[in-house]
Amino acid sequence: MSHALPDRLLPGSPYPLGASWDGLGVNFAVFSANAQQIELCLFDPTGRKEMRRFTLPECTDEIWHGYLPNAHPGTAYGFRAHGPYQPQHGHRFNPHKLLLDPYARKLVGQFRWSDALFGYRMHSNRLDLSIDRRDSAPAMPKCVVIDEAFDWSHDTRPNVPWGETVIYETHVRGTSMLRPDLRAHERGTFAALSSPEFIGHLQTLGVTAVELLPVHAFLNDRFLVERGLRNYWGYNTAAFFAPEPSYLSTHRLDEMRIAVRQLHAAGIEVILDVVYNHTCEGGEMGPTVSWRGLDNASYYRLVPGDER
Repeated sequence: MSHALPDRLLPGSPYPLGASWDGLGVNFAVFSANAQQIELCLFDPTGRKEMRRFTLPECTDEIWHGYLPNAHPGTAYGFRAHGPYQPQHGHRFNPHKLLLDPYARKLVGQFRWSDALFGYRMHSNRLDLSIDRRDSAPAMPKCVVIDEAFDWSHDTRPNVPWGETVIYETHVRGTSMLRPDLRAHERGTFAALSSPEFIGHLQTLGVTAVELLPVHAFLNDRFLVERGLRNYWGYNTAAFFAPEPSYLSTHRLDEMRIAVRQLHAAGIEVILDVVYNHTCEGGEMGPTVSWRGLDNASYYRLVPGDER
């Protein structure tokens, strides 16, 4: 049974960050020290059409938050941030740009490279001091509210001593793309990591830990896409807490959790390779898809005297 959404958000809580479902609704919380207003944008389940827009009503210790009664897992959303557009002072707020939640756990849809992804007019003589007022939402994936429930109660971490650790570094896609014993849609996904054949292979080698090259959602570089290529390694982060959608054969997050459970059950630890020194937004001339638009001066380290 569906319930009508309210006309405005309740105050909610500043923690936890991200979108949290409690069975009655969803709490949204996002950090921005310099924003003047942040809006929550709701989309249809495919992420293609914006349905509603709400202003986050509260800001506690630089965290903007609001609670949406009757919202549920599967809700697609994004943010828009209002504030000064002053690149010379490190601020790049542009409410025309839809922004991913830095704590999103799942994405729906794909990036579509367009000049509208940039906060400034690409061909302006003023470069990034100009401002682009096109809506970037059609070119952006959307965040998805998830149900966090998963039974980890019987999961046991192997805790292998370092002196006995044998690490097998691999890539979710590359480790299984050519395996004929898997169904086509499972190749290159987390489903392949939990297959008995793969786990048996690791045990035969004496492996005690699998180190996975980036599994979080990433953006394929524009210069690669224009050449019909893709970013294979994934070191171009778009969302640190959301799995790369193409690595889920079922589009369900449980696929990744099940792979971890199965590996742990076999006595194999799981290590995730994560790089925090850059994101897919790149340098100051890069696109605005999340952190840059939410609070460039806080999320990024700026060079003194050259905040741009």
